[in-house]
Amino acid sequence: MLSTQIKNFVMAVAAGLLLVACSDSRNNDKQKSSSVDQVAAMPSENPFFAASTLPMHYPHFDLIRAEHYLPAFGKGMMDQLAEIADITSQTAEPSFANTLVPLELSGQLLNRVSTVFFAMTSANTNDEIKAVETAIAPKLAAHSDKILLNPLLFARIKKVYDQRDSAGLDPESVRLLEKDFRDFVRAGALLTAQQQERLKALNSELAEIATRFSQDVLNEVNARAVVVDSKDELAGLSEAEIQAAAAAAQAHKLPGKYVIELVNTSGQPLLASLKNRALRQRLMEASLARGSSGGDYDSRQLVSRTALLRAQRAQLLGYANHAAYQLEDQTARTPDAVSQRLSAMMPLAIRNARREADDLQKAMQADGVNAPLAAWDWAYYAEKVRQQRFSFDESQLRPYFEMNNVLTKGLFFAANQIYGLGFKERFDLPVYQPDVRVFDVADADGSPLGILLLDPFARASKQGGAWMNEYVIQSELMGNKAVVANHLNIPKPPQGEPVLMTFDEVTTMFHEFGHGLHSLFSKVNYQTLAGTNVPRDFVEYPSQVNEMWASWPQVLKNYAVHYQTGEPMPQQLLDKALAAQKFNQGFATSEQLMATLTDMALHQLTPVQVPAAEKLMQFEAGVLTAAGASLPMLPPRYRLPYFSHSMGGYSAGYYAYIWSEVLDADTVEWFKHNGGMTRANGQHFRDSLLSRGNSEDAMQLYVKFRGAEPDVKPLLERRGLN
Repeated sequence: MLSTQIKNFVMAVAAGLLLVACSDSRNNDKQKSSSVDQVAAMPSENPFFAASTLPMHYPHFDLIRAEHYLPAFGKGMMDQLAEIADITSQTAEPSFANTLVPLELSGQLLNRVSTVFFAMTSANTNDEIKAVETAIAPKLAAHSDKILLNPLLFARIKKVYDQRDSAGLDPESVRLLEKDFRDFVRAGALLTAQQQERLKALNSELAEIATRFSQDVLNEVNARAVVVDSKDELAGLSEAEIQAAAAAAQAHKLPGKYVIELVNTSGQPLLASLKNRALRQRLMEASLARGSSGGDYDSRQLVSRTALLRAQRAQLLGYANHAAYQLEDQTARTPDAVSQRLSAMMPLAIRNARREADDLQKAMQADGVNAPLAAWDWAYYAEKVRQQRFSFDESQLRPYFEMNNVLTKGLFFAANQIYGLGFKERFDLPVYQPDVRVFDVADADGSPLGILLLDPFARASKQGGAWMNEYVIQSELMGNKAVVANHLNIPKPPQGEPVLMTFDEVTTMFHEFGHGLHSLFSKVNYQTLAGTNVPRDFVEYPSQVNEMWASWPQVLKNYAVHYQTGEPMPQQLLDKALAAQKFNQGFATSEQLMATLTDMALHQLTPVQVPAAEKLMQFEAGVLTAAGASLPMLPPRYRLPYFSHSMGGYSAGYYAYIWSEVLDADTVEWFKHNGGMTRANGQHFRDSLLSRGNSEDAMQLYVKFRGAEPDVKPLLERRGLN
């Protein structure tokens, strides 16, 4: 049907694929938008107009230029509408073969351009891409509405749906039919014509706001970078980190100074190392003030307006609120189910966080600081307590985590041991940025499985965080194998210096590769049901499972070697690192749950309850206070003005991480109890779950793999909350 990107766009309105971009020239929106309609002069050499001739339809990054996007979007939308017209103009009775299959095959040009374009808005944006994004957002929303609100198309789908029990369809085809029918209904197919017009207006405005929000968040991150006058103020940082700050200052045209650039979370990585308390305070306050302290990029109005429009849309579609709408087709099903799980965990997390805070306060006093523990103190003194309690600090680990070793002798080694996969780097395929690496992925029998791109380093043109995206989605109907990309934000060291990772960065690399495996292993007929196209609160589960191999003794021993001497990490240091994994989990769990609470609370409001922009932060504080989670020294992982998950594809869905981790922790226990890293275990996990995508109910797949319903106890044990 619609491409994954466009489906996310309409169902979540500019979902997580539209998290980045920035444009100051907002007064030209009308002019930019009109250019989308000018598709008559489309260049014949546009690389999107035909399927890529590269292996597995790998994108022609060497040919793609910014001017190709708008014509390709325009032609792609026109082509798909023509394909839909062919379906609806048939005189033959509706059937799965003449309605659902051509619908699934429609929009391939639009899919080609959207997969690349939305990948670039996140990974390698520029002013031209930002302008295209602003122009195309409402166009795509309108295009999706033209399909999902097409009465002739829906009538054909409904007729096939009503006769599904007697149509002799295989289970996967029934699954596709039921999903397409449900998607049309959830998109407003059963509304009156007047209601549909109102829905289109809501979708269009939400799309425009989503783009504006993502642009403002990135702009605000750049605008609030902290400028430091002297190297002395950076005491505690490594020489490489200081050089990176100097390079950032050069990029900001501030020679002779140092710049600490922000990441999107409330906490900032360098807070754990900076000795200068005043600078730590400046850094944390700059982070927490993003989007809520006035200026051109204050996003409170956008967040409030989005919550209002989402609440109105939910009620128009017959739901109590946006959360009820979002959770209907997730594994959680209802907001009450999520609230029950959160309410069970929150008191345990806060209890542990308070105990941790007491320890940190004592460490401050021992350090001669007679002040209450503040948000800018937590990471710094947590690291001190960690060092005292476990006799090591994170910097001792980094020499053993050289990036290429982690990749080839860790990540790829683990995938070979558990799944039999092979990897070969290739240099003949074009890339969109020089640091991107490309690997052929071979299955256990040597046959081609897919292609993996790795984009490891942070840069100004790239959003923060880490993610996976799909350039080609597996489909036996289309004969496609997966082409996937993993994106990280590891600081790039100066030329000639080794890339030494933190343990968190190592774990993140394994996590994102878990998403990649979910896509690469997919073996279904229809791309709509393939790979990671699963419920949002299930999609993180396979990736979280893959994290376990980062610290699995057999794997860690293979890659954790000193980058200079080749000596393996001392067992004593390794034992300390593993023992420290439960340290500070009260903080980690609380900050995550606090963000989850605000996301869920905002999206359970009715239209009349949505706070005005000037009361948004008061609303956030009230939610945390009511939950017993208001700790001034412990802010949420994301505050509402820069909560990109909540404003994008994870609206009323940030709970998915903790929800999925229940399944993850239970799965880790299954592996341990069944012999650990064996090919048989990997094959069972792959065959029963990873390869099935959304072709079966997610929780039925889990039970098929696990042999039982999930148990929350392993997660409580992992996080020290039992």
